[in-house]
Amino acid sequence: MDEYINICKALADKTRLRIIWLLKKAEAGLCVCEITDALHESQYNISRHLKELKIAGLIQDHKQGRWNFYALASSSSPFQQFILQAIATLSDEGLDLDYARLQQRLALRENETCVVGVNSDAWRTISRQFQFEGDGQHVSKTE
Repeated sequence: MDEYINICKALADKTRLRIIWLLKKAEAGLCVCEITDALHESQYNISRHLKELKIAGLIQDHKQGRWNFYALASSSSPFQQFILQAIATLSDEGLDLDYARLQQRLALRENETCVVGVNSDAWRTISRQFQFEGDGQHVSKTE
């Protein structure tokens, strides 16, 4: 029962839900820098949320050079698989724009790995095409 409660608690936060959705959609490990830039959140906040998701057993991490990569944890738990499938069906303009930013951020990779730190000059140049509104949660692409 505790496993279910921990998973539900971990997903009761909007940013953590966005992280899981992004990891599910990306179908690959993502660097903290990439998640941070895609969600337009501070690195401190993203790291804190990643820690909670890891404690709940929803994600796993591995270090590659100086970069920490996160991916969905493999699980045989039917409950966890069901939850992840449900999250994959979420539809929201904000989530779509998170993913659009992620695609732009992933374009900075070299040899399938992150080589650019968080909020880099290269990312700032690319991200100028996005206009952030309000609390940074809602964004719209400028034409």
